[in-house]
Amino acid sequence: MKEPAVSADPTQVLAFETDCHIFDGCGFPAPGLHSFLFEPLVGDADSSVYFNKTMLLALLGSVIVVGFFWAAFRKPKVVPGKLQMVAEAGYDFIRRGVVYETIGKKEGEKYVPLVVSLFFFIWMMNLWSIIPVAQFPVTSIIAYPAVLALIVYILWVSLTFKRHGFVGAFKNFTGYDKSLGPVLPLAMFIEFLSNLLVRPFTHAVRLFANMFAGHTLLLLFTIASWYLLNGIGIAYAGVSFIMVLVMTAFELFIQALQAYVFVLLTCTFIQGALAEHH
Repeated sequence: MKEPAVSADPTQVLAFETDCHIFDGCGFPAPGLHSFLFEPLVGDADSSVYFNKTMLLALLGSVIVVGFFWAAFRKPKVVPGKLQMVAEAGYDFIRRGVVYETIGKKEGEKYVPLVVSLFFFIWMMNLWSIIPVAQFPVTSIIAYPAVLALIVYILWVSLTFKRHGFVGAFKNFTGYDKSLGPVLPLAMFIEFLSNLLVRPFTHAVRLFANMFAGHTLLLLFTIASWYLLNGIGIAYAGVSFIMVLVMTAFELFIQALQAYVFVLLTCTFIQGALAEHH
């Protein structure tokens, strides 16, 4: 009998034998945490220099986003060409539909570049999941959403102190309301934990968890489509492949939605930092 179809190298994304199918006596190579680990392209885990596939995709994604907007706006025209029109539509959608609607035009204009950059960077990192050869969402590695959430967190906290001072910021973070009476200390403690600990955590995890789950499902149906290609299993392989297509289309929607939700929450935090406490 064949050994279970699991690669000896646990860092491969699609770790299964190309000649392993159902009824061949080999187990189903289910995706797992090993599907999110990669061998370093440069250096190793113990060295000071470490560079792997996810880092490469993040770097390429940054170059693509910057290159796209540079190409679109390096020579802007009154009557925009196709590239400039697409870039303007994307920029204006985030500016008007997210920043202005949440923070307001007067206060929000200065934050438009940051929010636009966050949206398109996250969207590009998500899109790698369905791009051939890459086929991996960078944001399914918790470090990337965590750093982005940390940037927003630092901005939010610093803006709160700058706008309201120490006392005002403390009231903002704790939801201070003397009308609560005896329950005020408990309410303030809960609000403090919620705002300064839970909020940045959920901001990062929401993006990470959705992309992690989506990539796992895509891997599951993709591997199953190949594994079932044997005997009567071919019929089930066809169903599995249809699910790959369905999940890919669904992922396209989720990828854009998660980028939108991340920047919408970012604007909500900024708006909360700028708003007067009441």
